[in-house]
Amino acid sequence: MTSARRRILGPLLARAGVDVTRLEDGAYVVQRRHRPLAVQRIGPPRLRTHVVADRRTVRKQMNGYQNQLGAHLGEEHLSWVFRELGINVVLDVGANEGQFATRLRRAGYRGRIVSYEPVRHLVGLLREHAAADPEWLVEDCALGDVDGTAEINVTPGKLSSLLPASDFGKAWSDKLRESHTETIRIRRLDQVLDDAVAGVAAPRVFLKMDTQGYDLATVRGAGDRLGEVLGLQSEVSCVPIYDGMPRMTEQLDTYEAAGFAISAMFPVSRHRPTLRVIEFDVVMVRPDAVTRDHG
Repeated sequence: MTSARRRILGPLLARAGVDVTRLEDGAYVVQRRHRPLAVQRIGPPRLRTHVVADRRTVRKQMNGYQNQLGAHLGEEHLSWVFRELGINVVLDVGANEGQFATRLRRAGYRGRIVSYEPVRHLVGLLREHAAADPEWLVEDCALGDVDGTAEINVTPGKLSSLLPASDFGKAWSDKLRESHTETIRIRRLDQVLDDAVAGVAAPRVFLKMDTQGYDLATVRGAGDRLGEVLGLQSEVSCVPIYDGMPRMTEQLDTYEAAGFAISAMFPVSRHRPTLRVIEFDVVMVRPDAVTRDHG
């Protein structure tokens, strides 16, 4: 398939009356209510969800294709979890420019979102993106296990961290070698939770964390109020890109000890030369928090 044909495939499918999500060049997720269209089914037949792909192109871009497909499935899974748990408050910790909150709105979530982001220039962008949404609140701080201040290593993109980059991390991403420090505020979750849920009747809270190595500190900062969190999403590390970053097993042990169980895991990034997964997004839930009766 030529590149020109790949470029017109998505628009043609969209005009055929189906929902189309572009993954990578030459690969699309196609969803239709009635007769299935395409070549590779995802999930039970009743979902009528397929992947249409040019095999040669996908093989050349396998890492990107797998990452994009995983991200698509992760968003669909999270929407399902929100419905099953009746989530109406999302704590978006490590919000960056608001990408996660934007995806939630695009997927149909209409409840409260509170985004926490400490890096100054990102806070400005985040406030711009949230300005027209009265249920999307922005707080210019990080969440951790102490109230105070700290120096954060600010890098281009989404890799700013309170932890220094590891040798592996610097070799994996040039951005981790391009950092400067900035003084930020840190708050404990148990000190900000009342403000986050204020005005929400019967709050049902989901905690999303993307803190580049600081997720466990965020959870510790919830103290006894962690029991009010019904589900969470955390980046768990297989190959640490920051010094002092907890490994996946330590993170999962901590979350499971607090009463959470794994609902799904999706690769976030890979080390292409060795085929290793660097980090997963893990979605976890309190099993007794599901609001629906499935008999």
